[in-house]
Amino acid sequence: MTLIHLLSIPMKYQPFSFNRISNLSPSLTQIIKIWGLLGILLFFVWSCENKVSSSQKKTPIHKGQEIIDQAIIAHGQHLFENATLSFLFRDKQYSAKRSDAEYIYTRSFKNGSALIEDMLINSTDFSRKKNGASTEVSKDWAGKYSRSINSVLYFFQLPYLLNDPAVKKIDQGIKQIKGENYYEIKVSFQIENGGEDFEDEYLYWINVNTFEIDYLAYNYITDGGGVRFRSAINKRRVNGLLVQDYINYAPLNKKMPLSNLITEFEKGTLIELSRIINSDITLLPNN
Repeated sequence: MTLIHLLSIPMKYQPFSFNRISNLSPSLTQIIKIWGLLGILLFFVWSCENKVSSSQKKTPIHKGQEIIDQAIIAHGQHLFENATLSFLFRDKQYSAKRSDAEYIYTRSFKNGSALIEDMLINSTDFSRKKNGASTEVSKDWAGKYSRSINSVLYFFQLPYLLNDPAVKKIDQGIKQIKGENYYEIKVSFQIENGGEDFEDEYLYWINVNTFEIDYLAYNYITDGGGVRFRSAINKRRVNGLLVQDYINYAPLNKKMPLSNLITEFEKGTLIELSRIINSDITLLPNN
């Protein structure tokens, strides 16, 4: 009988079962069972490695990004997009207007009988008006004024600005502060597009339940360098935007590592330098 004849003979399909293996020789039965168990074991190992690999993809950088994204929503700062923010800080009026094309910062205040109006476009293009007329400003002073405006508006817009492309965010696990749990997020900056202060480092402590920033710390190199720690106070909502003021502290050792500041804060050894109090807050969509 040829192979073609054999293939043409109809055969009944019988489902595979281990009962049929018992009809084979003992040695062949044992081999088949061993290979079957090996296959199950290999599948289990592959499945576990795949789960570990998937969890590793979210830590620590991806998890840091997810936490910041949730914090932006918790603070209501997604409302900054295509809107104008305005507030009063230390007798100066500040504003930040954002659109798809650019962002414009302004600061206005009285200097004696003169009204000073500063404008900073995309953090680089500074101009000043005095009583409505443009006035010349030297490059050095333009830089100082720009840094001052940027600093005030930067802290007010946290955590929104932590999604800037130059920002590097790393989740450093959960820390406990005064009996509550917080995500500790380390922030640093890339050299490219990181600004003049790209060497500064920050730590943010974000409440694991509310995703609100209750504490933050940073070091800086400009103006002689130093370390600061801030604790949020006076929390309130303005048209869905979480607004909070801060107590500004410094350690006795201005080179103290940021990671040590929580311990010093709980011990009460930090020195209160000032209070960051904002008022007359408005947030309106652009026309």
